[in-house]
Amino acid sequence: MAEKRKDKARTVLKTGEVQRKNGTYQYSWMDGQLKRRFVYAKTLADLREKEKRIQKDKCDGIKTEARYTTVDDLYNLWQNLKRGLKNNTFENYKYMYSTFVGPFIGNRRVSTLRKSDVKKYYNYLVDERNLKASTIDNINTVLHQILQIAVDDDYIRKNPADNVLRELKKAHPFQSGEKKALTMKEQELFLDYLKTHPVYEHWYPIFAVMVGTGLRVGEATGLRWIDINLEEGMIDVNHTLVYYDHRTEGSKRGCYFNVNSTKTPASMRQVPMLDFVKEAFEMEKQKQADLDLHCTVTIDGYTDFIFLNRFGKTQNQSTLNKAIKRIIRDCNDEQFEKSEEPEVLLPNFSCHTLRHTFTTRMCEAGVNVKVIQDILGHTDISTTLNIYADVTKELRKSEFDGLEAYFNGEPKKVVNA
Repeated sequence: MAEKRKDKARTVLKTGEVQRKNGTYQYSWMDGQLKRRFVYAKTLADLREKEKRIQKDKCDGIKTEARYTTVDDLYNLWQNLKRGLKNNTFENYKYMYSTFVGPFIGNRRVSTLRKSDVKKYYNYLVDERNLKASTIDNINTVLHQILQIAVDDDYIRKNPADNVLRELKKAHPFQSGEKKALTMKEQELFLDYLKTHPVYEHWYPIFAVMVGTGLRVGEATGLRWIDINLEEGMIDVNHTLVYYDHRTEGSKRGCYFNVNSTKTPASMRQVPMLDFVKEAFEMEKQKQADLDLHCTVTIDGYTDFIFLNRFGKTQNQSTLNKAIKRIIRDCNDEQFEKSEEPEVLLPNFSCHTLRHTFTTRMCEAGVNVKVIQDILGHTDISTTLNIYADVTKELRKSEFDGLEAYFNGEPKKVVNA
């Protein structure tokens, strides 16, 4: 009978245990892929604690090879498995990973990653990198999906990114740099300024359409003349125009336009035209006829786009937002020239603010919330209800300001939205 193996202290070693020449201990075993794996410890007691964890993982169905799987390994797997995303969204997620995740925790072994590590990483992104909540949302979307693969494939028991983002938002007072919607007076100032200003009047049609329809910027810039019916006053929203950096398209790398399906199936919709929206389309048509301006581009088989630059090419979100910044600057300068204390000034806002502005006007007018959902193309009614709740909260406050005056015997003040 073979003599049992012992260490220098004459302690009997179990199968797979070895004391190395330097006095430390090693345990080896075969994983599920028939690869030999090793763990090490300074003492036999520490080694056997590690063995217990390995045996528990085996009993729980956790794959022992997960100890050697890094976040980068799972990301590569995620890239190959991910389906159902529009290319621009997928490219954005990959950019988020390569820029913010991979360089910081990509080489971490998944088995060693804890919830506290993810919290610490997100706090770093907020405190040191000064990232906005929307950017961290995107990072979390990618990281959570990657780590969920490890859970689903029995590499780890729980996803360490679960609920971390929710807790982060509670701990950090994220604030938006822009208002959710223009007030009625701000909206009137914005549109009136565009309509009458010789430098900016060419921007009036597209911004009037966005204010009066709530279209997403890609839906508005992607509109073709065939998509609108001026006689019936209807807009057919059936696609969206996107402009983004195609980072992994080989010879086609670079920034250029694509036509995508709408954001969700619910975004395929018919939007009625208000009178000033119809007028804006007619103004754009007349302007192009006067300038002999025609669409010069075909994008994924789509052409004859409505809103064009002076070269006959389509507009994009970046150009529109830059134009808004110039308009805000010059409009406000003009208001100060008229008065040292202007009654109304334009706040900082973006194209997306105009969608919120249209939504707010519908809520103020008492439009049925289901109709608002359909017009905006929201898949989930809760998205609409959240906006509706925010607007009606402000309306209730205005009404109670008047009620306060009434109880004090004062004439009720009319509060403009």
